[in-house]
Amino acid sequence: MTSRPGEESRPTPAQAIAEGLDAQMVRRVVHRFYDQARQDSVIGPIFRKYVADDDWPAHLAKIEAFWGASLLGTKAYSGRPMPKHLAMPELDDSHFMRWLALFRNTVTEICPPLTARLFIDRSERIAEAFRINISMHRGEELVFLPPLKREPYPRAGG
Repeated sequence: MTSRPGEESRPTPAQAIAEGLDAQMVRRVVHRFYDQARQDSVIGPIFRKYVADDDWPAHLAKIEAFWGASLLGTKAYSGRPMPKHLAMPELDDSHFMRWLALFRNTVTEICPPLTARLFIDRSERIAEAFRINISMHRGEELVFLPPLKREPYPRAGG
């Protein structure tokens, strides 16, 4: 895939795997990210509302399977996350922006550079697809929907 002027090309899963991406790295990313996300002041309340404490192990396993399928080509994931997100009336751009900021920070800390870029690229495309589908589901106008802005990583108290 070619990049726009001034952008780096998108890393491939094969490049990330050569750099060390494996199921254990996916697991570390997922667990670290969701440990932080559940405590976050913006997205934490949504996670706590929709995923009961007792359901977290199964939820994390499903998310690991999702990322494994997306980045490693495993066949372990079977699910439909969109309907669950469509059922969250409070979900808006502020939640997607925070999710992405926390996710970027997590993968940048844990992963080698190409692998972090691959995770970031996929997460941004997923977030945009989700918000567009949610907006369509709500009957909102999409013609002038700008891309999500990048929120800086929230420090203490965020």
